[in-house]
Amino acid sequence: MTVARTWSVALSGLEGSLVEVEADLSNQTPAFQIIGLPDKALGEAARRVFNACANSGLNLPRRHLTVNLSPASLPKSGSGFDVAIAIASLATEAPMDAASVAATVHLGELGLDGRLRPVPGVLPAVAAAAQAGIRRVVVPWANKAEADLVEGMTVLGAVDLAEVARWHGADVDDPGHDPVAGPLTPGEPAVDLDLSEVIGQREAVDALVVAAAGGHHLLMCGPPGAGKTMLARRLPGILPALDDRAALSVASIRSLSGEAVTSLSRVPPFEAPHHSASMAALVGGGSRHVRPGAIARASEGVLFLDEAGEFMGSALDALRQPLEGGSIVIHRAGATAAFPARFQLVLATNPCPCGDYGVVGGSCSCPAMAIRRYLGRLSGPLLDRIDIELSLARVSVAHRQAASAPTLTTAAARERVIDARARAADRLADTPWRLNAHVAGTWLREGPHAPAPVVRRPLDAALHRGALTLRGYDRVLRVAWSIADLAGRQALSVEDVGRALYLKKGITR
Repeated sequence: MTVARTWSVALSGLEGSLVEVEADLSNQTPAFQIIGLPDKALGEAARRVFNACANSGLNLPRRHLTVNLSPASLPKSGSGFDVAIAIASLATEAPMDAASVAATVHLGELGLDGRLRPVPGVLPAVAAAAQAGIRRVVVPWANKAEADLVEGMTVLGAVDLAEVARWHGADVDDPGHDPVAGPLTPGEPAVDLDLSEVIGQREAVDALVVAAAGGHHLLMCGPPGAGKTMLARRLPGILPALDDRAALSVASIRSLSGEAVTSLSRVPPFEAPHHSASMAALVGGGSRHVRPGAIARASEGVLFLDEAGEFMGSALDALRQPLEGGSIVIHRAGATAAFPARFQLVLATNPCPCGDYGVVGGSCSCPAMAIRRYLGRLSGPLLDRIDIELSLARVSVAHRQAASAPTLTTAAARERVIDARARAADRLADTPWRLNAHVAGTWLREGPHAPAPVVRRPLDAALHRGALTLRGYDRVLRVAWSIADLAGRQALSVEDVGRALYLKKGITR
């Protein structure tokens, strides 16, 4: 055999494309050439492959070897093609099962001693191979648990190149290498956060439940110590568990970020970047490899921006398109990557830089211009995309609540949210949406469940006097439906719309 073929996967965001790796021998000056639009790291694979084969007892042919990565117009990056290039090159002359080589996807980086080193993005790559109809995949030993998460795949978690060659029928000795361990991702200690620990903010807790029921975005403004961060960190606990699709998407993004993935977590992710984070840290990017940012890592969960007034204005405005579209597309000179961005945004901010503006008993020393500049970071277009705006005050007396007013626990709130989402899913059964926050405004206003004129009269009045934009109008309707779902009502009432208008607070700005 002078031409051998196998497969690998090129990733662009979470989307994977199969790449056919062809190796051909020709009677020219001995050389090793890789073509097909490789990047710098992939261009260096020739040296890694040559040394790995030699140190594994698998010598490459001493002829001109050309490796083509097809389709040639698709940019390829990273070291994850090493194993595929090595196996295709060896199969041009070594006695291997050609059918086995041609029916297998190979992923992984090669060390100079022939061991397979783990690479990021194995989970979305294996999922792309399964979607394309391939059922056999070779991955590094450290990535095997991650690849096993994709159903219907035969996975070989190989320690070294010799083991891969033996899997395809080659006669080669076992070098006896120890496997390369994967990256150790420090896990955060599990902390039981319960809503019952929140004291004196019952209105804010109720608004948090409404936000969870409909998937709404939330802004909390209040002085330090009012409980904004405490509330935000309890939001993931009252959200329903992730389904299979969402859990796989979350795990795939973690894999792309270089984290160790061994199981599908059903807990919605929670991302809280520091206020010094740049726009690239939020959105994602990179000069060579496009990596997901905090927006993508928070998809299917919660993105919490504490001290939102301290973030750069450009970083906050970068949230506007993902909030509307539910995805983020990153364009670079040589590549384009798309990531999901279906997250709930929670913003927390102080009323001024010192935090005491308008606080009873507080003494604010901030100049008027500083207050205006501080709150000006939250632009009008961004606030227009927020469904619920809360003003929190400090708790004046930290006493035990009376037995007549029992506190709401996380478990009880989660049950209410699950019931409300089930009602919304029944109502939206014949539509492409399942959450109130995702429903199109036209369907809300003109669809089969459009509110009666008397119900939407307060909204029409607010729109007429300019207190609401049409986008804000639709967002109030979405919140009103979440309130109705929590109450078990089949149609909107004037009280639901009034409560949603109060939560929006847009009419008072």
